[in-house]
Amino acid sequence: MRRDRSVRVPLRRSLLGRLLGVSALVAACSVAATAWLAVQTTSGAILQEQGQNLTADARIYDTLLGYAARHPTWDGVDATVRELAEQSGRRVALTTQSRQPLADSATAATPPPLPPEASAVVDPLSVDTVLAARSTEVKGTAADRIDPRAVGPFLLPAAERAALRRTADRQAVCLNRVGIAADVVVGPSGRPRVQMVGNDPERALYTKCELSDLDAPTRTERKALDALNGLADACLKRQGRDGVRLKRGLYWGKEIAVTEPRQLPSDAREARPAPAVEPPREFTGEDDRAIASCVGTARSEQLSSYVASPALLFIGDEGGATVPGFDLSPANTAKIAGAAALVLALTVGASVLAGARLVRPLHALTGAAQRMRDGQEHASVPVSGDDEIGRLAAAFNDMSAHRARLEEQRKAMVSDVAHELRTPLSNIRGWLEAAQDGLADPDPAFVSSLLEEAVQLQHIIDDLQDLAAADAGVLRLHTEPVRIGELLSQVTAAHQASAETAGVTLAVEGTGAVAILSADPVRLRQAVGNLVSNAVRHTPAGGRVTLRAYEEEGGRLPDGSGDVVIEVADTGTGIPAGDLRHVFDRFWRAEKSRSRRTGGSGLGLAIVRKLAEAHGGTASATSTESEGSTFRLHLPAGGPDGMTTAS
Repeated sequence: MRRDRSVRVPLRRSLLGRLLGVSALVAACSVAATAWLAVQTTSGAILQEQGQNLTADARIYDTLLGYAARHPTWDGVDATVRELAEQSGRRVALTTQSRQPLADSATAATPPPLPPEASAVVDPLSVDTVLAARSTEVKGTAADRIDPRAVGPFLLPAAERAALRRTADRQAVCLNRVGIAADVVVGPSGRPRVQMVGNDPERALYTKCELSDLDAPTRTERKALDALNGLADACLKRQGRDGVRLKRGLYWGKEIAVTEPRQLPSDAREARPAPAVEPPREFTGEDDRAIASCVGTARSEQLSSYVASPALLFIGDEGGATVPGFDLSPANTAKIAGAAALVLALTVGASVLAGARLVRPLHALTGAAQRMRDGQEHASVPVSGDDEIGRLAAAFNDMSAHRARLEEQRKAMVSDVAHELRTPLSNIRGWLEAAQDGLADPDPAFVSSLLEEAVQLQHIIDDLQDLAAADAGVLRLHTEPVRIGELLSQVTAAHQASAETAGVTLAVEGTGAVAILSADPVRLRQAVGNLVSNAVRHTPAGGRVTLRAYEEEGGRLPDGSGDVVIEVADTGTGIPAGDLRHVFDRFWRAEKSRSRRTGGSGLGLAIVRKLAEAHGGTASATSTESEGSTFRLHLPAGGPDGMTTAS
């Protein structure tokens, strides 16, 4: 049932109505969200929520994190909590993960209840990266999120500290003496290191200050490293992987500068020392991730008895709330409502203007499509711009023009088919009527003439059937290995008589480079035969038609080989440049008179192109007037891809 194009689509179902609805919904949501954010911002709630955005809260978190990293329990943390509360002017409370109180700065006899959500979890083995990023002491935390102050068994005794300090002082004095400013910095484990200030560190490599004396691990560090290595190897063994040998900086790769046993760089990898006769083993990225994971797990297991257990941190005001509330006054409510209404009106107005501009070309496209449906020859719409709608209109115009061309070709094809069938049928009918009226005797010449017309009629019908099968995609190919030389020789032999009659030399040359091609031999002979027949027909007496085959370089096959090209070249009259693009069209002839002497049904070259495409290839032609033409079939050596074949 056809719809009347004059009936407008209801607004609620139209594109404009939907655009307005979506715009209004988006505007309402955006206004509400903006009002809520404005209220929260003016009250300071976002800046104070869970204490994560305040530098003071980050300092509280960092101080308690350092305490947990240096103490195995939370005993004695009360003094630290009270001091932090006095410095920040806020309530600080610590509880276990089951919310059992550990310390609370609240001074009331009955402290107010804690909020349902904690501000942070204080765990030196799992540092909060958001709060740590705001702290000057926690910056540089390793990728495994273990606080660098949690050193555990790596804590050096006094004797080792003193020995390393003497070595570090000696190196610093040596560097200062040669003009390199240096100082000694002591890390959380008590290990000193020499820090060069304001100079190129590479200069120190060319001095005699023996900077490598601090690289060797102490007895305490070796013992802790061995224990850590055992835990990491056990983890790797459970995954079916080989163990690694950790260095003092907890890396397993190339030598790097380290300060404390806390860094796990992803690019530092080293396996256990291999025998001298074997090259060092390389690790993949997957191995690195597995090793880093096991080392991190081993560190947590090794340090768990040296640090305090995780605790919940609550930071708020003295009344117990962590987020101060804010109530809207009637005046503020009226202002927000007015701003929301203004934004909503502007959004709807802009949507109306944009929607009208959007819908107008769509209405034009709808009208043009309906005119095309009603049978108008070439319905087109104006192209307003290069946006999406403009491109749609341009594509519609192209489709309309293409449809008009196809309709013209269809009408021309029907006329051509009728003409081609009418000629032999008229001859047959005329001869039969003459015989019936006694004007012609059914002698051998009479029968031969009728047979010739019947063969021509059958040839046209067969060509039309081949084209119809190719257009429908049901043209079946029986592919098999085909020797190109033999096939070209067979085609030459089949057309040798007609070539001699026309005084044309027919020859095959240059097929040795291509031995075998996977194709349908019957269909391929048909295609090449059509090209040869066409070439002989348009070559004057004394001319030459040459068949050759060769392999095209730079091909698309896995072994680098190219398409196989079968070429039929003649020295005939040639084809004008303006007509060359039509040679493979159906029923097209250079001679518009449809002379039987110079043309067949006009379907031969069209069938050639279809057969080439069925084999996964293409057909092309080049020509020079008065010198001749060359037709080529480009076929894949491996046979047609994706085609249904029968053996």
